Amino acid sequence: MLWPLWLLWLSLVALGVRIFYVVVFPRSSKPTMRRSEKDTCSITFFLGSGGHTSEMFAMISALDVQRYKPRLYLVSEGDTLSADKAYAFESRSQSTGPDYYVKFIPRARKVHQSLLSTPFSALVSLWSCLDLCVIGPLLSGKPFTEVVILNGPGTCVMICLAIYIARVCGLKSPRMIYVESFARVSSLSLSGKLLRPFVDRFIVQWPHLLKEAPRSEHRGWLV
Repeated sequence: MLWPLWLLWLSLVALGVRIFYVVVFPRSSKPTMRRSEKDTCSITFFLGSGGHTSEMFAMISALDVQRYKPRLYLVSEGDTLSADKAYAFESRSQSTGPDYYVKFIPRARKVHQSLLSTPFSALVSLWSCLDLCVIGPLLSGKPFTEVVILNGPGTCVMICLAIYIARVCGLKSPRMIYVESFARVSSLSLSGKLLRPFVDRFIVQWPHLLKEAPRSEHRGWLV
């Protein structure tokens, strides 16, 4: 009866070591192959609704749609305004499918949702992200995307967690770039504080936030 317990213990230790390695030694520390200007790159944007969505489109307004494709827009369930902005942006870019897609995912927490029901909705959101980032690519044999751009709010934590589960399992996963909101002048957002140690690149828009966020970058105002 002791053998299964030892096996379980060793499995937990191995899992802990793997998680430690993935978190402490991010892929961003490894050199990457330089791309040709003719190469395309698949990219995903999380539209966090309201000001977050406006900031995202301000950042990607100069995007070369011929180089970054296909483009996937992840939208929180019920946020039709963000979806409409994605369609309008692509219409101005004169893009057609399969150059871009819009996909709705369940919210991790709705506005004014009680704390008691939040864990359930967060699990539903995580499962949807796992289906998108891990299960779907495994079944289809096609990678999810190469780069994910995040700028909040909370649902992006579920996206990051799903991608990290893929990394822990040794599966191919995209690079994650988190751009802190322009509105965060004096401190990081809660999403930023949670995700900063885990994303591949963390960018702030106010230089004094570099002190609060070690290993972050400042590229000026991006919106």
